[in-house]
Amino acid sequence: MNIEHLSLDDWGDALPSAGFDVFHTPEALRALDDHTVADLRLLGGFKGQQAVALFPAFVRDGSIGRVVTSPPPSMSVPHMGPILMPNSPKRRKREKLNRRFAEGVVDELDATASNTLFRTVTTPDYDDPRPFDWSDLSVDPSFTYRLPLDGRSLDDVLGSFSSSLRREIRDAQASDAELAVEGRTAAKRVFERTAERYDDTDSSLPVSWPFVRDLVDRLGDRCRVYVARAPDGEFLSGIVALYSNDSAYFWQGGTRAEYDGTGVNGLLHWGIIRDIVEDPALDSVHQYDLVGANTERLCRYKAKFGADLRPYYVVESGGTGMRLAKSAYNLVS
Repeated sequence: MNIEHLSLDDWGDALPSAGFDVFHTPEALRALDDHTVADLRLLGGFKGQQAVALFPAFVRDGSIGRVVTSPPPSMSVPHMGPILMPNSPKRRKREKLNRRFAEGVVDELDATASNTLFRTVTTPDYDDPRPFDWSDLSVDPSFTYRLPLDGRSLDDVLGSFSSSLRREIRDAQASDAELAVEGRTAAKRVFERTAERYDDTDSSLPVSWPFVRDLVDRLGDRCRVYVARAPDGEFLSGIVALYSNDSAYFWQGGTRAEYDGTGVNGLLHWGIIRDIVEDPALDSVHQYDLVGANTERLCRYKAKFGADLRPYYVVESGGTGMRLAKSAYNLVS
């Protein structure tokens, strides 16, 4: 297998029709590249002229070494890492591809060098991180909730929710609250409300409005801003949802809000789910990723959707020195 460096145009041409996250798209990668201090490196694994695997990396060289991350830290990107495009469904050939590509990525990025801090967070579709473990990198599981929607009716989906979530959605639908899909101005209001929520917990939102604005603009139809408003137009809450070819992602927003005695967040999520099921423009989208199942407090709410618990993996340099380096580089927001 040959490892080649790709342009964003070449990367876009090499992406498969499914099996990648929204932040693997050229538009999202360009926005990230413009708003990080690291350099974007796009690696492709090739058999002859055919791309069979892809890996985006952000590389930052400093006086004490280099930092290689996928995704870049503190940008609210839940997953990135490798994409495999095997020619054969056979397990042996898929494992061979995965092993050789992981070895090639580690070698090309010098990921196991003593002065390199390497960290990647894979997608749930990447289910075999063992080659990175065999390269003496640390591999730890994390989890997200993914709600399968392919071939399901809205009644079936609603029936799988907890009784309290069903009641919240129905009460919000019966109220005068209005649900709409809006644009950049609404995305800024969602951003501001989210930042306020972080301030209330004595923390800070890791991303800036210029990055959110550029991402929303560049993703175009891959981004929808769902907003709940009172009849007089008052903003109640909102969610920025992002879309790959086959998945929708709850990305930003969803701050707690009530109208007429009932919460409106269930209504926002229901609007996203309804569109996935019914909107012809989203025919290829078959699941809703609630993005994260690792915080107990948040899981108490997300578990109400009856979604599947899916693992993904954090692959990183190990050892005491690397733990100190991660702290210094603030890799974990």
